Amino acid sequence: MSDWPNGWTDDSQARNQAGNGDRYGQGSGSARPESARVMPHVQRPPRPRPPLHDEGHGQRPGPEAGYDSGYSEGQVYRGNAPGRHSSPPPPPPPYGDGDPYDDGPRGPRRQRNWRRRIGFGALALAVVLLVTAVSTYFWADGKLRREVDLASVEDRPTVGKGTNYLIVGSDSREGLSEEEQQELHTGDTGGQRTDTIMILHVGDNGNTMVSLPRDSWVTIPEFTGSVSGDRIPAQEQKLNAAYSIEGPELLVRTIEFNTGLRIDHYAEIGFGGFANVVDALGGVEMCFDEPIQDDNSGADFEAGCQMLDGAESLAFNRQRYQEAEGDLGRTQNQQEFLGTLAGQAASPSTLLNPFTLYPTMGAGLDALIVDKDMSLWDLRAMFWAMRGAERMNIPVADPGYSTEQGSAVLWDMEQTELLISQLENDEEVTVGAE
Repeated sequence: MSDWPNGWTDDSQARNQAGNGDRYGQGSGSARPESARVMPHVQRPPRPRPPLHDEGHGQRPGPEAGYDSGYSEGQVYRGNAPGRHSSPPPPPPPYGDGDPYDDGPRGPRRQRNWRRRIGFGALALAVVLLVTAVSTYFWADGKLRREVDLASVEDRPTVGKGTNYLIVGSDSREGLSEEEQQELHTGDTGGQRTDTIMILHVGDNGNTMVSLPRDSWVTIPEFTGSVSGDRIPAQEQKLNAAYSIEGPELLVRTIEFNTGLRIDHYAEIGFGGFANVVDALGGVEMCFDEPIQDDNSGADFEAGCQMLDGAESLAFNRQRYQEAEGDLGRTQNQQEFLGTLAGQAASPSTLLNPFTLYPTMGAGLDALIVDKDMSLWDLRAMFWAMRGAERMNIPVADPGYSTEQGSAVLWDMEQTELLISQLENDEEVTVGAE
């Protein structure tokens, strides 16, 4: 087979060598380059190209149809030509109204993110509050001094409707130094007595606070001495003598014996604890219609409203010599003060301020002595009921009843029995109403 292109034969080569001399090219001995020549164009027969899509179906033909992309012939598909070589879809418009920096469509995502953050923050806050509440509960419950055993009280009345709390303020000097006793004007009398005795009834028909004067002339029923173990016969005494003789249990028994009203819970606070609670609260504001001065209690106040600290509050609650009604007037002062104290302690400025709330709670729990069945919820209910309770003294027949032990307070038993019946049955109290 000839190596020369089509149209270039051996004869042509011979003639060229003979007539024209040397030629540049294959087999030529001449160093002159060959002049340019036109190479013949070899055309291939066109090959039929099938359509890109089946008619009526718009489907691209498969390999068996002999599909030719058309690129070998330099064809370019433009415009809306069908098939996989169609122009790509236009790019999405920019965010917003043509502004590429507009973050409008990202708003919902950002809102979802903020909602999620707010949700997590609220959940974290709820967990913190729950942990704080639980911790506070166990802390407070552990500090409560449950020392009075009401189950040991003899011959108890039947349980009535509502709840009856016996609130006692004693002249206990527990934890007070000699200097503090002088500052609080507690005196140096030996033994322990009750300066305040109140029954707080909490029921569906309102709350009622009834003061029992400490000089009330009552019968102390027979009891068994806790030290001697001997049976002590009944005796006529002033009410506060029961506490001096045998403590809270005999005081409860004496009140139940003389009234017929069952005491459900007991709460007691001493001199020092009372003053500490007031100081932790930041003082209690009281208003006086006239000046008050009592050398025995240390009370010395001008007329008008003023903030009392712990020592001053104790002096005000203990003073009675300036009162025209003596011990009865003092019980009214005590009721007014306790109502004001409870209202101030339950105010938002105290409850929402941990720097005031926790010191007040700590001082109160350290000072309180309660019965063994008293829960924190019972204590809270007692405290809450003190704020708006109806206040009154036990009905009195003779505030200056003469006895061998001096002047005493004699109850009006007819009115007292009516009052006790209304409390026992949780009825509206009408005794003493004007």
